[in-house]
Amino acid sequence: MVSANKEMAIYCFDTLIAHYNGEEAPPPPDFEDGQHPLFVTWKKAVNGEEPRLRGCIGTLQGRHLISGFRDYALTSALRDRRFSPIQAKELPYLECTVSILTDYENGADYLDWEVGKHGIIIEFTDPDTNTGRNATYLPEVAAHEGWTRLEAIDSLMRKAGYSGRITDSVRELITLTRYQSSLYTMHFGEYVAYMKSARGRAPSVRGLKLEEKQGAPRINGFASSAH
Repeated sequence: MVSANKEMAIYCFDTLIAHYNGEEAPPPPDFEDGQHPLFVTWKKAVNGEEPRLRGCIGTLQGRHLISGFRDYALTSALRDRRFSPIQAKELPYLECTVSILTDYENGADYLDWEVGKHGIIIEFTDPDTNTGRNATYLPEVAAHEGWTRLEAIDSLMRKAGYSGRITDSVRELITLTRYQSSLYTMHFGEYVAYMKSARGRAPSVRGLKLEEKQGAPRINGFASSAH
């Protein structure tokens, strides 16, 4: 079974930096190019604070990994409608998580899953508008937020666009699919270190100069945290 790895996160950083430089997509990387559902998540951490989400988009359908990570590295960074597009000057604060989704199973009901183990997909018909709705949370979301299964379900119903009163009878309309994931997270500072050791140069973006001084990347003279 394919697992998320460092090369996939590197490729996402390569792709984003190529975009900022107005360049073509980077050469295809050397990792397995099977078809799998996948997500790319960008978070931003400043001054040692808890990293905050800046974009997370992917697909629940199988995609070739190389083209999928290339496309969703940019889509999640630039076109997640919940956030403004990530700017090049934010690079030193970023971390990238690549996720490959596996082990899809039908849940017996909306509580048939484990926090910290399963991601969930819910599908239901809105009883107020007769509209089909669906949404997903990756396996790490509920545990990170400290939610119970019920709290996660209710939050996910809101994410799906349901604005009515949430009751047991409404929850029972849900068809739930659970899944697991393999993920890998890389901070920008780790990406800089990789570039220097493997390619002999630090990454560069038009108008920005990156260097490391006293263990912290610097951008235009301002120190930034890599984690």
